[in-house]
Amino acid sequence: MKHLIFLLLGLMTILNSLMAQEEIKLYKNGSSESSGISEIEAKNNYAFVTNVTEARMYTYIVPKDKATGAAVLICPGGGYGGLAVENEGSEVAVWLNRLGVSAFVLYYRMPNQHWEIPLKDAQTALQIIRKGAKKWNIDKHKTGIAGFSAGGHLASTAGTHFTKKNRPDFMILVYPVISMTQDGTSKNLIGETPSEQLKKRFSNELQVTRKTPPTFIVAALDDKVVPVEHSFMFYRALQAKNVPSEIHTYDAGGHGFGMQKRGLEVDNWLDLLREWLITNSLID
Repeated sequence: MKHLIFLLLGLMTILNSLMAQEEIKLYKNGSSESSGISEIEAKNNYAFVTNVTEARMYTYIVPKDKATGAAVLICPGGGYGGLAVENEGSEVAVWLNRLGVSAFVLYYRMPNQHWEIPLKDAQTALQIIRKGAKKWNIDKHKTGIAGFSAGGHLASTAGTHFTKKNRPDFMILVYPVISMTQDGTSKNLIGETPSEQLKKRFSNELQVTRKTPPTFIVAALDDKVVPVEHSFMFYRALQAKNVPSEIHTYDAGGHGFGMQKRGLEVDNWLDLLREWLITNSLID
């Protein structure tokens, strides 16, 4: 009986925490460009949100007495056609909060072949986070970005296509799309017949420089959706430029494992991420 009571109290605490999250619209007066999507935003039973046309983020702020100063902007995946907002969003944010890391779940707009839109949203979000760093107990120099699948492509784009004011301090890439290989993700972003110049521009393994931020990468070798070679290509590019980076691969795990626990070795990837955050002085 006691265990049931503690479980219910724990669930109530989590639910109350989630309900209390602040929504921040990235563009208070609306965005200046349109993706051409006219359908109404929808969320299915799997917490997958489609037709996102209003860019926003949800805050998960750590109290001052428990904050490490680190913050992460989380980009859920979904092939640039939708967002897996729980398994690759809010659940990740709650886990980061336990480490003293504040988090922001980004609902970036679906590009619908308007390739400039997601990157603008990610860069705008990073600027908003740094602008509010003091009130959120965040260190402006410990503000990173995380991304899953297509969200990993967006995160790696933010880490390779930046200006001084919107460069993330570190990247966390989970089974990321990296290269534009004309699959569904690529077509949703840059279209079915993009120019070679555009394909190269968003093949982020080609955009790595010595200024690319330190990066943690994790993926499964049996991923049938986004081949693990995407992760290897980016890691090799980082190493070639002497960018501090770490990659972990698992024999089994497939695609989209996120925060799921399935009794596989890949379930332990968060332990490796925690150690990487400690090693890089992002958490205690």
